Order: sequence, then C-alpha cells, then structure tokens
Amino acid sequence: MRPISSQPLGKTTVGGSRWNPAAAALLLSLCLGFPPCLATCPPCCLCASDIISCSGCNLSMLPSDLPGYATRLDLSHNTLTVLPVDWISRPFDRLATLVLSRNSISRIEVDAFTVTPHLLHLDLSSNRLTALNSSVFAGLEELKELLLFGNQIVQINPGAFSDLYSLQRLYFSGNRLTAFPLGLYWEPGGPRNLTFLDLSYNRLSEVPVQSLLSLTRHCAIYLQKNPLVCDCALLALLEYWMWKQYRPLEDFRGEYPCRDGSGPEYECSQDVVSDMPLEAQTYQVEPGKWLRVPCPGLATQGQGGLVLFWVTPRTVVNSSTDDPMAHLIVSPNGTLEIRGALMEDSGMYWCVAARGRHYDPNESLEVNVVVGNLSTASTGGSARGSGAEHFNTAFTTLASCVVSIILVLLYLYLTPCRCRENRGGRSRGCGGRAFILCSDPREVESGQRRSNGKRVAFLEPQVEDSDIGGPKTPAMNLGHVTTEGILKNGSRTVGQTLTDTAHIAEARK
Repeated sequence: MRPISSQPLGKTTVGGSRWNPAAAALLLSLCLGFPPCLATCPPCCLCASDIISCSGCNLSMLPSDLPGYATRLDLSHNTLTVLPVDWISRPFDRLATLVLSRNSISRIEVDAFTVTPHLLHLDLSSNRLTALNSSVFAGLEELKELLLFGNQIVQINPGAFSDLYSLQRLYFSGNRLTAFPLGLYWEPGGPRNLTFLDLSYNRLSEVPVQSLLSLTRHCAIYLQKNPLVCDCALLALLEYWMWKQYRPLEDFRGEYPCRDGSGPEYECSQDVVSDMPLEAQTYQVEPGKWLRVPCPGLATQGQGGLVLFWVTPRTVVNSSTDDPMAHLIVSPNGTLEIRGALMEDSGMYWCVAARGRHYDPNESLEVNVVVGNLSTASTGGSARGSGAEHFNTAFTTLASCVVSIILVLLYLYLTPCRCRENRGGRSRGCGGRAFILCSDPREVESGQRRSNGKRVAFLEPQVEDSDIGGPKTPAMNLGHVTTEGILKNGSRTVGQTLTDTAHIAEARK
C-alpha cells in the first residue's frame, strides 16, 4: 500500500485515490442520520441554524429542496400566487413558524398544511385571498396564532376553521367582511380557546350584541373602524364595555360610533334614574320559588320597546324574549323574572341597557342572586375558603395545646421563684408560702429532694406589712396545715416537711 501523501489544501490521496472534503462532510451527515438533501440551502435563501429565510427573492414558485430541519421558514415578499398541496416534497415535522405575508396568494388548496402538523404561527397577511374554503386549514391542530389581515376576504365558508382546536389569536383586520363570523365559535371542530379576535377595518354594519355580551367575557374582540349602525342595542353594549373597562374599547374609544353616549336618531335613555347603587344589591330566593330582580339605574315603570339585556351566570337574555315557558324572562320594564329558581342560578347578574350617561367605576350595575339560605350559599360557594379556615382553626388549637403543655412542664420542673437574702442576712419577701413552693437546694438534703420531686401547696396568700416595726406575724400557721392540702411524692412525709419548715421559721424569729 502506498503511503498517504500530502496534497494541496482541500484534497488528499489515500491509496492512490483523491479524497474530497465535501465527500467527507456527506459521509459524516450520513453517519449522523441526516439525509444529504437536508444539508443544502436553496439559492437566494439564507440558512442560519434552524431558520430559513427566502424573503425578497422574487420567487413565483417554492423551491423543492428546502431543508427539513427548519423551525422557522420565511417566504415573505415574493410573488407566490397559489399554495398547492405539494408545495414541499417532504413533511416539515419541526416547523413552528411559517411566514407567507406580502405575496399575491389568492388560493390555498385543501390539505396544503398537512405537511406542517406542528405549526404554531401562520402568517398569511397582505395577500389576495377573497374567500376561505372549507377545511382550508386542515391539519393545523396545534396552531395558536393566525394572521389574515390585509387580504380581501368577503366570504367564510362553513368549516373553514376546522381542526383549529388550539387557536388563540386570530387577526382579521383590513378585509371586506360584512357579517360577524359567529360560526368561528359554535361550529364543530373550531377553536375552543379563542381569546383574541381582531375584526377592525372591515365592513360590518351590525353585530350580534347578545352573543357578544357572552363572548367578550373571555375574549377580546376589536371592532373599531367598522360602519356600525348606532342603535340602542349597540349603545347599550358600548356603555357596558366602558363600565367594564373593556380593553378593546378603552384603547380605541375614538374609533367607535355612538361614543360619548350620543345616538343621533334614537332616544334610548328615557327610563334612566339619576341615582345608581354603589354596591351590588343581594336578592335571596328559596329553590323552586319565583324572584323578580329590578334593573339598577332604571325606573320601576318602564315603557314598552325598551332594549335591555341581562347577563346571567349561564346565559344572556334580552327583553325581546317572548317564550312564556322560559326559565328567565325580561319584562317590558326591564325587571328580570326567575321562574322556579335553581341552585345553579346563584351568582352575579348584570343589567345592560342604554342609560346615556358616563359611569363611575364605583357604581354598580350588577346584582347578586342567592338561591337558598345566605349561609348555605356562602358555604357552598366558598368550599375551599371554608376548608382553609377549618385548617387554620385546627392548627391554632393544636398550637395552643402545645404551648399549654410546655408552660405546665416549665411550672413543674423549673423553680418559678427564688428566695434571696438581703445584705443583713434576712430574707426579703419570702414567707412560709414561698419557702414551700421554691425551696432552696442548700437548705434541703439533695438526695431526698431529688427523690421527692416537687411539692405544691395551695394556700391563701398573706399580706406582710414591712413598714411596721413590731414583730412580724408568721407567714402561715404550720400547726394547722393538714396533709390533704399538700401534694406529696416519695418517701418523705408531709409531717417531716412541716417540721423542717417550723424549725426554720423559729430560727428566723
């Protein structure tokens, strides 16, 4: 075998054959498990790590040899017109972001996105889409954000948002919609957790107010710069949003109609009273009974034709409901009737009407309805809080018991006081009572004291007058102390203890 000889840079000879570094890189990629086609970057594109950018390359057709390792693919600012099913030859299992904005895409074929099953962000803004066909986004079950603003969309066919279960943010601004896309919420297979919907700068002349009152509890819906007709229902909705400090309205208040509560040809506030409650009023009813709840801020005698909505814990009802068998009825004067109250009816209720006034945030448009006893409802509605309170009470009781036991042990095994002598040799403030309770170990035999333990006497205190110069009365009459008044322990008798104490008392005299 010939020895390996050095060649110019980039080439070596092994056994008489030339070895190319490119071939070595190919062999290495094969050893690592990557197909050779994944390592190439298309001309005019920029490949950096897991990002591929083909933006501004004037592409009219997508390159067929796109690397499959990308997590972000940018195809914006090109001249693409159609997104076919086979726009890429292999699935993009890692792709999370696909940018197709600033093209001329007017048609997307069905199942075009099945090759990107893990896509999270899709940008189709600023194209020429006019309609969304059924199942156009099939396969995007993990998609969270969809940008469609700046198109020419007029029609949304049923089932267009099928498979978008995880969609959270949808941008529809700057299109030509004339009807609110309610099917986005109630069609099967549609988004379940949509929290952001931008419909600004479209051609909506009316919106489903009753549905919006329910949807906007958990979803931010932007409607600014639409030619909305200012009627009593829309005015009531906008006033309710202002009182709730609804962010889509607060941020673009000047771009909505009916602002400042002014309706040009409608008189919607003829039943308004001047005083508004500052706190939510509470109404209580027994299960199965009827309850009438007046609307806060409205006169008790209203006129017919009043546009009014009640937002309840479970649904939204309006004054046009004429079903006599309904569970919730709104009377012509705005009073809500709950017929056959259920426990599920408990909660906060909001009365939405065009009052034609600015609201103070401290004022309340809501009422609290309690079905059953107030204590029962409170206990049932705050089960977690009650559990925490019970835990705190038990913990406090246990801690108190432990502290009490410690104090008793300290009292029994530690000397609570000590008799000290003055400089003159006389005891200060220690009578017979104190001598018994806190005996000095120097005056009592150590062996006997250890065997006998503590002795406690329950005796009445006797006041000693230290200012009188006459002879002092003994602190206690030891001759009349009975053994039943003293707790004893060990072999030493009470009589011996009392005798020792008497001798010490005589010595003190």
